[in-house]
Amino acid sequence: MMKSRISTFSARLSNQEKLVGTFIKSTDYTNIEVLANTSLSVLCLDTEHVPFSRSALDICLLAARAGDMPTLVRIPAARAELALNALDCGASGIMVPHVTSAQEAQAAVNMCHYGSGGRGYAGSTRAAGYTRINAAEHLLNSRSNTTVIAQIEDVDALLCIDEIAAVKGIDCLFIGRADLAVSMGTTDQAHPEVVAAMQVICHAAHSVGRRLGMYLADAAEIPFWEKQGVSLFLVASDHSFLMQGAKNLSR
Repeated sequence: MMKSRISTFSARLSNQEKLVGTFIKSTDYTNIEVLANTSLSVLCLDTEHVPFSRSALDICLLAARAGDMPTLVRIPAARAELALNALDCGASGIMVPHVTSAQEAQAAVNMCHYGSGGRGYAGSTRAAGYTRINAAEHLLNSRSNTTVIAQIEDVDALLCIDEIAAVKGIDCLFIGRADLAVSMGTTDQAHPEVVAAMQVICHAAHSVGRRLGMYLADAAEIPFWEKQGVSLFLVASDHSFLMQGAKNLSR
């Protein structure tokens, strides 16, 4: 029997398989439902830049789980209650934006996992099968399958990137290319200094066996960054798919 995409996502990331997904920039669950019927590896719900309410996030995660689509939630800020809510609703993992120190990376790990100083436990959530899954099994599943991603998108993070990458429990460093460029004083994401900074992040991740992810506007760049060791790619977004489809019609 084929294993589900949700149950194997964390392992596939750990095994450095190429995973291609997209950002979700809409709060309507229909887009989730449609994209769950594709061969994409993962969807990332961008609650940092999109006005997701708790109820909208809940139903979008429900739609994803119904379609066996792994989901990451990029939370607006490194706040424990935001991670808890997304994970209780059934997200596969959390992306924490603007991680600039090892201390912030460790806080991200703590907020995503159960235990002393970490995520609060509840057995009545969707993630816990609404009490169907016993506590021991749920704790084991959560520890094994919850993906914690630190987004690196600030010049300050480059100053301590080796320390950030070394934090145990961070599964992936995700390069926020656009913000990194702006932080470096340019809007050109292909500027040689920006690309060099991205390669510094890649090197830091490689040195400790950490996985790498990044956003790309154009999937044609994937082969280049695969050679740099990146394996998780979030390409474009549901918004850009709509825009491109409309442009294609008007040609």
